[in-house]
Amino acid sequence: MKDLFQSWQLWALLSAGFAALTAIFAKVGVEGVGSDFATFIRTIVILLVVGLLLLGTGQWQSPGSVSGRTYAFLVLSGMATGASWLCYFRALKIGDAARVAPIDKLSVVLVAVFGVLLLGEKLSSANWLGVAMIGTGAILVAYQG
Repeated sequence: MKDLFQSWQLWALLSAGFAALTAIFAKVGVEGVGSDFATFIRTIVILLVVGLLLLGTGQWQSPGSVSGRTYAFLVLSGMATGASWLCYFRALKIGDAARVAPIDKLSVVLVAVFGVLLLGEKLSSANWLGVAMIGTGAILVAYQG
């Protein structure tokens, strides 16, 4: 059982499940409130939950133990996350969750491309076929025809 919790596949599947719930809960949550304010509330909840998790598991680190490079990239990641959430909630406010979420998941395609171009990662032909299928599938699910 301990090996299961060390599996990146388990955590990725849990992430996908929670992301799906995020879309459904957020779609209902943005009714009657501005999408940016909804993002603000969501962010406060995340800060509280992660803060409690850090304290409860003893994972808190001294801020001085983190390198400047790490801070720079975490700040950039946070800014990208914030921009993504603002755009996502805005899209959910005006569109169907079943169409917004697949377009949002085109990030999978972009991560593959950026991973190869920026990080030097390697993908096989089968991997690229999967990336193309994900992109095509997302577009087909979002299509309103």
